[in-house]
Amino acid sequence: MPDAPLIAVILDAARPYDRLIIGGVARYARERAPAWSLYVEEDPLQKLPDLKRWHGQGIIANFDDRRVATAISGLSVPIVGVGGGYGWFDRASSIPYVFTDNAAIGRLGAAHLLACGFDRLAYFGSPKTATAGWSDERAEAFAEACARAGRNCHVHTGRHADARRWQDLQQELCGWIGSLPKPIGLMACNDVRARYVLEACRTLGLRVPHDLAVLGVDNDEVICELTNPPLSSIDQSARRIGYEAATLLDRMMRRGVSAAAGKRVVVPPIGVVSRTSTDAMATSDEAVVTALQRLRAEPLLRPDIPAIAEEVCLSRPTLESRFKAVLGRSIHDESVRLRVAAIRRLITQTDLPLKTISSRAGFSSVQYMTTFLHRHTGTTPARLRIVERRATETRAAGRPATEHP
Repeated sequence: MPDAPLIAVILDAARPYDRLIIGGVARYARERAPAWSLYVEEDPLQKLPDLKRWHGQGIIANFDDRRVATAISGLSVPIVGVGGGYGWFDRASSIPYVFTDNAAIGRLGAAHLLACGFDRLAYFGSPKTATAGWSDERAEAFAEACARAGRNCHVHTGRHADARRWQDLQQELCGWIGSLPKPIGLMACNDVRARYVLEACRTLGLRVPHDLAVLGVDNDEVICELTNPPLSSIDQSARRIGYEAATLLDRMMRRGVSAAAGKRVVVPPIGVVSRTSTDAMATSDEAVVTALQRLRAEPLLRPDIPAIAEEVCLSRPTLESRFKAVLGRSIHDESVRLRVAAIRRLITQTDLPLKTISSRAGFSSVQYMTTFLHRHTGTTPARLRIVERRATETRAAGRPATEHP
């Protein structure tokens, strides 16, 4: 392998999801492969290099673009695919692929909105195309989670995939949202579609989150902080997808293509980044509201359920029963969900030593925290810290400088 391997990162840097993946590749290059020279083009029309003249050593690509898939399919250099697993990627091929865990994203979205106390839920997806199967996967998992909790779920995709026909898109969306029962919690398949929902709510005069709570996916800070109100969103760990893809590519370049042939890596989401658009509690059961407030106030610690029951003047079994009737899961399960999310935020968004984090979370050692996190997420604190960047680094690495080898 030459001293300065040339790597083409063939993704659309104009898309939030692809941009975050590029950031994960850039992080790997800084930390593990500083000699790499990256081809990363922000202009979607120029994202594919002239492969007849380009003599690189590796490629990381999203197969959503047929032109990209066709151009790289016959190359002999190591290639790693990334994305939702649709488009023009052949799942039977030997090309390794790093997937988004769309089912986990759908379940996570339902859990968050159920935790807000919504009896009625909705999902706004993307119209069916060759590349949009990820939206269908999220919708199916979201609806199944709602059904398991005994809740109604309304699913809608619409006819328009983007804003080029804005008036038609909004008219159709307003019609659907206007027909939904209120209050309701809604998950959109990504942040862009969630922004469309917020615009429709503004047109209809609906209060967000009181009439309709809105949750997106991608945690694109530009969209999430500029919407009114700020948008809650699922961080689907796109940076880790990029990091894992770069790890596989590096292994293939060092050990040969067979070192990762046919390998499939599924990356779970980090969790919900909660903002104003879902900051609501849609239940009239004040005891349940109080219990949730106590859990959310100290998410890192095990809850004192008898003390909470005493505070709301109920027996513990009665409180447990009413809590599960509203949220679809027990106080313990909700506490674990909140605790995992809080631990992951501290690991990925701060430089606190793992020993300090484990102490704050009520563990006697890092080993116990590691066992707990692995049981509930399938990963370890050390692994999380390696592959995730802090929020400030995200903005800096989200649009890496264009380099042409």
